[in-house]
Amino acid sequence: MKANALSMNARGKARRASRSRAMDVGARAGFVARGVIYLLVGVLALRIAFSDGGGKQADRGGAIAEIAEKPFGSILLLVLGVALAGMAVWRLSEAAFGLAGPDGGKANKRAMAAARFVFYAFVSYSVLSYALGDKSSGSGSSDRQTDDVTARALQWTGGQWIVGIAGAVVVGAGLWMAYRALARKYHKHLKMGEMTKKTRQAVDVVGVLGGTVRGAVFVTAGGFAVAAAVQHEPGRAKGMDDTLRSFTETPAGPWLLVLIAVGLAAFGLFSWANARWRKI
Repeated sequence: MKANALSMNARGKARRASRSRAMDVGARAGFVARGVIYLLVGVLALRIAFSDGGGKQADRGGAIAEIAEKPFGSILLLVLGVALAGMAVWRLSEAAFGLAGPDGGKANKRAMAAARFVFYAFVSYSVLSYALGDKSSGSGSSDRQTDDVTARALQWTGGQWIVGIAGAVVVGAGLWMAYRALARKYHKHLKMGEMTKKTRQAVDVVGVLGGTVRGAVFVTAGGFAVAAAVQHEPGRAKGMDDTLRSFTETPAGPWLLVLIAVGLAAFGLFSWANARWRKI
C-alpha cells in the first residue's frame, strides 16, 4: 500500500509539473524556435528560386548554418536548442498525461505526442551539439542523409516494401497536415476568443497557407520515396532541399518555389502565433 501511495504521489507531482508555468514557458519557447527555423528555410528557398542559393541547403541544416554565421551565432543556437528541448518535454508530458481539451486523452493523440517528442528531442540534440562544436551534427545535408538511409533500406530483405510504405506514410501525413490547415482544425488548439478580428484573420491566413504548403512539401517528398522504392533507385528519394529545388523544374519555373517559400515562412509566423495563443 505504501509503495502504491508513493507511486500515486509521484504521478500526481509529475502531472502538476506538466501543467506548471515552467512547462508553459518551455512549450511557447519551442514554438518560437520552430518558427525561426521555418522562416529561415523559407528565406533560403527564396534564394534558390532566384539563384543557386549561395550553396546553402534549404532545410533544417541550412537554417542552423545560417544562424551560426551570425554574430553570437553559437549563443543563439544554444538558446534555440534549449527552446526546442522545452517543446520536446511538453510533448512528452502530453504523451504521458494527455493533451489540452476534452479529447486530449485519446490514445491516438497521445501516440502522436510521443512521436513529436522523439522528433523534437532529436532536433534539439542536433542543434545543441552543433552549437557546442560538433559541426557534423544538425547541419548535414538532408538530401545526402535521405540517399544514404534509402540505399541501406533497399538492400534489406523486403527493402522496397519498407521504403514504399514509409513514403506512403509521409504522403499520408502531408495530406493530413494540409486537410487540417484547410479545415482550420487548429482553431480548437488556439485561444481564438482572445484575438481581435484582424488578428484572427491574419492567423487564418498564415495558418491555412503555411499548413497547406507544409503538407504539400511532405506529399512531394513522400512521393519521391515511393518512386525510389518502385524503381529501386535510392537517388530518386529526396530530402527537404532537393524536394524544394524540384519545384523549380515544373512548368511554373521558380515561381512555384516562391509560393512554397512564402508558405513555409507563413508557417513560421503561424508557429509564433501558437507561441502566443496556444492552449498548453
